[in-house]
Amino acid sequence: MESKNEEIQSQEYLIFTLGKEEYGIDILKVQEICGYDHVTRIANTPKFIKGVTNLRGVIVPIIDLRIKFAQENIAYNDNTVVIVLNLAERIVGIVVDGVSDVLALTPEDIRAAPEFSVTLSTEYLTGLGAQGERMLILVDIQKLLNSEEMALVDRLHAG
Repeated sequence: MESKNEEIQSQEYLIFTLGKEEYGIDILKVQEICGYDHVTRIANTPKFIKGVTNLRGVIVPIIDLRIKFAQENIAYNDNTVVIVLNLAERIVGIVVDGVSDVLALTPEDIRAAPEFSVTLSTEYLTGLGAQGERMLILVDIQKLLNSEEMALVDRLHAG
């Protein structure tokens, strides 16, 4: 009986990497994962908005989280993937260095977010996931992508 209760309380996260850090996002927001492919650049957008791509007839804005998080030496290689997210009736792709796995974390595995973060404003963090020696930065991806940047993306769609 006890294991059933644990299952109900745990939440699954898709784990992806940006540089040397591992991040987790709610698996329920992930629609699919695909390779980084041709992206049509759109003029007058911030550098981290790579442009748009056509995903089976749907125009999907592509945001490079590595640029947004101010990483240096960004390379596009065979491991570079786009995580396609379904966020409140909006489809968005985020470019990351790679995807490692899916982890189920219980409330006991999650620590409060620190008051400071080098790469990311703490308002976008839901906490730190810890399993053994592994430390994951848990991101509220909807809050992150619903910021002022998404207003820009919405204007791209309208235009």
